[in-house]
Amino acid sequence: MNKIRILLGKIPLLPLAMISIMLGLAPFVPEPHLWEKLKMLGNGTLSAPIDIFDLLMHALPVTILILKLLFQKKDTE
Repeated sequence: MNKIRILLGKIPLLPLAMISIMLGLAPFVPEPHLWEKLKMLGNGTLSAPIDIFDLLMHALPVTILILKLLFQKKDTE
C-alpha cells in the first residue's frame, strides 16, 4: 500500500484532474461514454469486450484521482 501512495504522490493533481474530466466526459455529445457504460453496467447489458474495455479506459483516470485525493486527505489528518 505504501508503494501505491508513493506512486500516486508523484502524479501531479491538476493534469490528472484535467485528464479525468476530459476522458470522463468524452465524447460530449450525445452522451458521455462513462455515463453510458455505467448505465449499461446497471442494466446488465455490459457484456461486449469492447464495452468493458471502454468502461475501464474512461473510468481509470477518475479512479486514480479519487484514490489520490483520499490518500492526500488521510496523510493530512
